[in-house]
Amino acid sequence: MKRKKIKRKMLIIFIIYLVFGITLIDNVGKTMYQIYQKSKEKKEFENQLIELKDKEEELKATVTKLQDPDYVARYAREKYLYSKDGEIIIRIPD
Repeated sequence: MKRKKIKRKMLIIFIIYLVFGITLIDNVGKTMYQIYQKSKEKKEFENQLIELKDKEEELKATVTKLQDPDYVARYAREKYLYSKDGEIIIRIPD
């Protein structure tokens, strides 16, 4: 009789520890997966940041060029086919 009670208590304690262990392992697994997802997301954002910084540099260079009147005149002539007095524009397809 006494042995059955001891076995029953041991079984109950084992089940409690088993449930606790499974819960702990599950939580650790979920946390590790979230960390993995966040690091992956961080890499994507870092790549976007690099691309945006490159684009910003290009735009700053364009702004600087557009402040030069000679560049603006040449750009308008090439892009929009404006000409100076006496110039003839001939467009050659690529």
